[in-house]
Amino acid sequence: MHNENKVPLIRLAKRDMMEPWKVWCIRLASIVLALLLGGLVMMIALPDGATPIDGYATIITGALGKKTAIRQTVKLAVPLLGCALAIAPCFKMRFWNIGAEGQITAGAIAASYFALYWVGKVPSAVLLLIMGLAGAVAGGIWALIPAFFKAKWNTNETLFTLMMNYIIIGVVRWLQGGPWEGRPGSQIIPQFDRAACLPKVFGVHCGWIIVLVLVVFIFIYMRYTKHGYEIAVIGDSINTARYAGMNVGRIMMRTMLLSGAISGIVGFIVVSGANGTLYNGVADGVGFTSITVAWLSQLNAFAMIVISMMLAVLSKGAETLQTQLSVPASISDIITGLLLFCMLGCEFFINYQVHFNHHKKEKTASAVQSGEGN
Repeated sequence: MHNENKVPLIRLAKRDMMEPWKVWCIRLASIVLALLLGGLVMMIALPDGATPIDGYATIITGALGKKTAIRQTVKLAVPLLGCALAIAPCFKMRFWNIGAEGQITAGAIAASYFALYWVGKVPSAVLLLIMGLAGAVAGGIWALIPAFFKAKWNTNETLFTLMMNYIIIGVVRWLQGGPWEGRPGSQIIPQFDRAACLPKVFGVHCGWIIVLVLVVFIFIYMRYTKHGYEIAVIGDSINTARYAGMNVGRIMMRTMLLSGAISGIVGFIVVSGANGTLYNGVADGVGFTSITVAWLSQLNAFAMIVISMMLAVLSKGAETLQTQLSVPASISDIITGLLLFCMLGCEFFINYQVHFNHHKKEKTASAVQSGEGN
């Protein structure tokens, strides 16, 4: 009898559509909270006489204070943005592609082959086009493998894509110490010829132009095409998609092919534009960080530009923070973590409402007592 009258102290309820200005107020408050928490962390690490304001000013100046710093910041943001665009269609479909790291690496390997063996055989512009296409094909095929197994046998895509990352990184290590090794015993792949490197525009490799074109493409693809509509329907309900006559397996494979192709293009941009060679850390964690970029931007292609630049500013500014104020670069990682935690946490309060039921519990208890008295 008493168990029937028990009411949970805390209850979560899905919110109705919140007004846009309230949503942005919550998001702004989360950023302010993260900066305040980051300031407390910096107070511990900063030298005597320096304030958290000095720390934040140093980060911004280090990332955006000079032309060279801005170029380096943009160079960091490009692969983040490109990879976030790649995984957005999969995540919209609720296909959890955690293998972008491997797909970037697969694209980088394919592009590197032509950079190492086709220099001088074709003009530079043609070579770069071939490298980009090779990267897209290799990344697409690498992503298509787990999609095929998911569509055919309903395997766990999270584990499958994650494990494939380690396989392709192992391939790079073999190439470094084997057929593509430069000086014997060095386990280093030679630097690419200039003909195989992306030209610079405004001091930064033109990969940033490619990625901005991809931003427009993904935005239109997701919002205004039949394929984008099918992805959204599957993300809402696979059963609904099947009842509507959609071939869910084929759409999954098509979407993963596109996702892998874009990741492969990012791999081409990294080896041809940023690094000028291939090595086993070519993806450099971008495939995982881009998941955060995609979620924080709510899978909005244009919002990803802002989030990618914000993370790039924190990463580049950390170097200046370390050199000028003798603060460990890891402090920037802590601040980044706090910022991401608060921003992701705010999405919870935007989508859900917390109800405390202690008043209701008291009323229920009093009602039970009055019933017993009668």
